[in-house]
Amino acid sequence: MNTPPDDLPIYRVLTGPDDSKFCRRVSEALALGYQLYGSPSMTFNGETVIVAQAVLWPTAKS
Repeated sequence: MNTPPDDLPIYRVLTGPDDSKFCRRVSEALALGYQLYGSPSMTFNGETVIVAQAVLWPTAKS
């Protein structure tokens, strides 16, 4: 498949609280065929750890 399914963009940044729901979202993106792009980022908003992970559709890499 040359393009992501369901009209998804080739580059996505997934963000959210550091919990199992976030991990499932990243896992689902990987199962669709996305690849991790760069390192994850983490911050603390005073109550919760917030994480971010970029994913890239493989044909978009140069």
